Formats: sequence, structure tokens, C-alpha cells
Amino acid sequence: MTTPHVVRDSAPPAAPSSGVIHPVWVRITHWLNALAAIVMMLSGWRIYDASPVFPAFRFPTEITLGGWLGGALQWHFAAMWLLVFNGLAYLALNLATGRFFRKFLPVSPRAVLHDFIAALTGKLSHADLRVYNAVQKFAYLFVVLDLLVLVLSGLAIWKSVQFPLLRELMGGYDNARIVHFCAMALMAAFIVVHLAMVALVPRSLLAMLRGR
Repeated sequence: MTTPHVVRDSAPPAAPSSGVIHPVWVRITHWLNALAAIVMMLSGWRIYDASPVFPAFRFPTEITLGGWLGGALQWHFAAMWLLVFNGLAYLALNLATGRFFRKFLPVSPRAVLHDFIAALTGKLSHADLRVYNAVQKFAYLFVVLDLLVLVLSGLAIWKSVQFPLLRELMGGYDNARIVHFCAMALMAAFIVVHLAMVALVPRSLLAMLRGR
């Protein structure tokens, strides 16, 4: 007796992709974070010029925000609250939805080095914008940590008496200012590199605007 031949699929059919790359909450928090970071950086340069950490170096007045020290402090503190609350919302939603682990982890030094070399030689693919390469993962994790250092060092400067432990962890008030300045410089470098990558892959900007 011959057993009937049953044909089975080797794998279930793939679910159709919705085409969504960045949900609405990612786009909103991204642009608000960008706005807050830029306002804090430009106003921070004006505050720095009023009492420079490195006397030989000052920022040109034309690229600062606030007009004078009092105006710059008002801009700085207004943007600070936006950065803190919006940043907390961004992190909370990333963790709650599992997006943080899907998008940014895992990442290893070897993978970062491999993708960095591939980027320098023009061999790094950007075909699927939903998938971050190792360099992108490292950069986004780095900027989250850098923003945390900026907030903590800024708090040690602003409320030095109220947070003595935080101030001492920074090495004292003067060292906290140096930490704050260096974290700001790293943030500026990230923004420059980020804009350069957007110019090279303009589809990424459209995706952050439209979500698709």
C-alpha cells in the first residue's frame, strides 16, 4: 500500500513588513532631544565665554545663544528641563517596548572596528535602514552616556552646595566644569559626524521625518 505524499513548506511565509522604520514617539523625542541639545550647547558656549575654563580659548559670539550671560542662562535652563524630561521619556519608551535591546544590542569592539573600516572604505551597506550597524549602535549608546555625563556634571556646577557628593565625584567644582566642557565637545563632535552621515545617506533623514 502506498502512503500518500504530503508536501510541507520548509518555513512559514514571512509576514509582510509594515514599512515603519521609526514610530511616532521615536521621531518626536528625537527632534525634541536634538533641539534641546543644540540650544544647550549654543547657550553653554556663551556661559563658557563669561568665565572660560581654558582662558586662551573662547567661542565666537556669533555662534553663541543668549546675547549676554543672563540671557544665555535662561536659554540653558529652559533647554535643560526639556532635555531631561524628554530624554527620560525616550529611554523609558525604548526600554518598555524592547526597542533599546533590539536596536542597540548586542555590540562588540570587534564589530565596531569591522564596520568602521568598512565605512572608511565605502563598503558599509545602508540598504535596510531598520537595522543599525555596529558603528551606529556604538555612537547612539555613546551619546546617551555623554548626555548623562553632561546632565550630572551640569548639576554638580549648578547645585554644587546641594550635591556635594556629586561634586566630589567629579573631582571638585573646577574639575566638574572641565568634565562638562569635554562632554559638550564630544556632543558637538557627535552632531558633526551625525550630520555628515545624514548627508551621505539622505534617506535616513526622510525616515526620521516620515517614519518610513
